[in-house]
Amino acid sequence: MDPFTAIAAVKAAVSAGKQLVDVTKQIGEFFDGVDDLRAKHNKKKNSAFSGGPENAMETFVQLQRAKDEEENLRQIVIATRGYSAWGELIEIRATMRRERKAREQEEARLSAERKEAFLIWGGSGILLTLIVGLAIAIILGTQGKI
Repeated sequence: MDPFTAIAAVKAAVSAGKQLVDVTKQIGEFFDGVDDLRAKHNKKKNSAFSGGPENAMETFVQLQRAKDEEENLRQIVIATRGYSAWGELIEIRATMRRERKAREQEEARLSAERKEAFLIWGGSGILLTLIVGLAIAIILGTQGKI
């Protein structure tokens, strides 16, 4: 979900009198969206094929807007639950980010292992086929059947 849609849902729910615990899903989606924006910006900023500085500028502006919305969320949390709740929320976010990064690294490692196994088994199969074909050609050649 777009982080700006998620934060708008949080703001609407809080202004309607709902508790923060009722919008935890949207808060999580907001944080995920901000993290995705940050990754997208870093990728475009460092990529030679990103389409130029305009794309990096666009993601920069979105990232700055997301930071402003994060500050708004911080103010909402502090006003409704206190400063310690914001600290706990930031700790939960950091833990979730670390877990996601570890999960992505594990998925990348497994993918690399699958590719390596495919190349080894595929290469072995092709090599075996060539050896058997060559052996058959030699045998048939010595018997004069070729």
